[in-house]
Amino acid sequence: MSVTPNSASPDGASPNSASPNGASPNGASPKSTSRKSGTHRYDAVVIGAGHNGLVHATYLARAGMKTLLLEQRHLVGGAAITEELLPGFQFTTFSYAISLLRPEIVDDLDLVEHGLMVLPLANTFQPGLDGEHLLLGPDADANYHEIARFSAEDAEAARDLDHLIARLCVALKPWMDRIPPNSRSDDPAELAAVAELRAFMDGLDPDVRALGERFATSSAAEILETYFEHDLVKSLYASSGIIGSMVSPRDRESGLIWLFHKMGEYDGSPGSWGFHKGGNGGFTQVLARACAAFGGEIRTGARVQRVVHEDGVVRGVELEGGERIEAPVVVSALDPRQTFTRLVDPGDMPADLIEHLEGYKYQGSASKVNFALSGLPTFPGLEGEADLFRGFTNLGPSIEYLHQAFTEAKEGRFSRRPFIDCCVQSTVDPEMSPPGKHVMSCFVMYTPYKLAEGTWDDQRDALGDTVQETLEEFFPGFSELVLHREVVTPLDIERTVGLSEGNIFAGELFDSQLFLSRPAPGWNQYRTPLSGYYQCGSGTHPGGCVSGGPGMLAARQVMSDAQKGG
Repeated sequence: MSVTPNSASPDGASPNSASPNGASPNGASPKSTSRKSGTHRYDAVVIGAGHNGLVHATYLARAGMKTLLLEQRHLVGGAAITEELLPGFQFTTFSYAISLLRPEIVDDLDLVEHGLMVLPLANTFQPGLDGEHLLLGPDADANYHEIARFSAEDAEAARDLDHLIARLCVALKPWMDRIPPNSRSDDPAELAAVAELRAFMDGLDPDVRALGERFATSSAAEILETYFEHDLVKSLYASSGIIGSMVSPRDRESGLIWLFHKMGEYDGSPGSWGFHKGGNGGFTQVLARACAAFGGEIRTGARVQRVVHEDGVVRGVELEGGERIEAPVVVSALDPRQTFTRLVDPGDMPADLIEHLEGYKYQGSASKVNFALSGLPTFPGLEGEADLFRGFTNLGPSIEYLHQAFTEAKEGRFSRRPFIDCCVQSTVDPEMSPPGKHVMSCFVMYTPYKLAEGTWDDQRDALGDTVQETLEEFFPGFSELVLHREVVTPLDIERTVGLSEGNIFAGELFDSQLFLSRPAPGWNQYRTPLSGYYQCGSGTHPGGCVSGGPGMLAARQVMSDAQKGG
């Protein structure tokens, strides 16, 4: 059975209801209100209660600003939500893992006090179609011997490459946590920051700098061919270069996407990933509680029609229905298309900015298929090994397999043998499902937003069947375990949470759309051409994934400008 994402509150509660602890189990916001008329004044209004909007609003409230966070849906979280679509089964409808969450946010916003609990995803399981498999975990020596089962040379190369990548990520990390320079500005401070960046790159150790240049100019496949000989090893590494993006592992952009996904950490371990207690909806509820604790106000069911401005200066926002809310600061946590062409008239923006954004690539290519299962899947020869699923499972046994799946998507068809990135979350957090049963999240590549034939409403069930058949191929008997299936296409993602073309990163993570150019050169510092209007979504630096970095850095910019008087 397939269903579209549920837009109703799973427990039947009113969209503005809240539990005694300040947050309803299904994600309804704490301190929600409903106003029908009149004019209301705040120091700042934030549009969109995804994780970046929540982080941003919490920082502003913490700084003493009277802050209102507006969310069009009945629950906060954006693409980071958890829903009970089948009694007892908690589904992470869209995103499900955490890695790039900036440690400063945890400390600054007292998130542990508000319930932050990130559980480790201990393993990565890479099965083949011929009974071969790789099972890697936190023990570097064990991983060495696991890879050495296929190739001693690959085991040595993996150790060397992992160490070199870790050094590169440590070197680059400070630039993830600072406002990038404006390369189009002639301000002396900006010129100095650009010079500092050049000096930093020149000062890297030669081998680290060379690897960084390779990531920026080479495909994941090209890099991996110089290190490894076995298909399973190469495809395991290559998967980080394609997830969420319309690229083949043989496309140049895949190198930089791979590096981006290695920039995170869990509990101080570079490149590691975790799973929040209760899913990513549990994480955004932590943020909602922190926002309320610092005095921030959250309203759900409040869709912003437009940003109100006069003579180039923001005055506030107008909601659907005509309600006006006044504020000298308005911040959009939506993607660049929504921020610059829906919330404001693009004719009020500089022509060169709009021209650039017309070429900004979204091209969503990831779908989500979520399963409720009566038991754990079984891999031949590893029956009863529950630990296989305490982390990521990558179904894509070779570079050729991944490239062929991409080729079909480029033709406007979803892949008939897709790459699937899975996680059985209930092995990590047993409270996600009833005893003995499980929930399984599957990111599915490649599923193009624009289909050559038919519509996603027509093809949703066919995609679910294809994913289920692929899982059956790797895990015989899988279909017999399925109790419930939810299929979420790129079109569903766009419709439900407003991400243009269903792109989970609010824009591709290409070099032309990162750092100095995210979302556009000259407008990469969270400001917009309207005084008082800012952006803080994943379409700004440092980019997508559940990092909170855009929300944090944009708050720094807003507060810095306020201290300078605008």
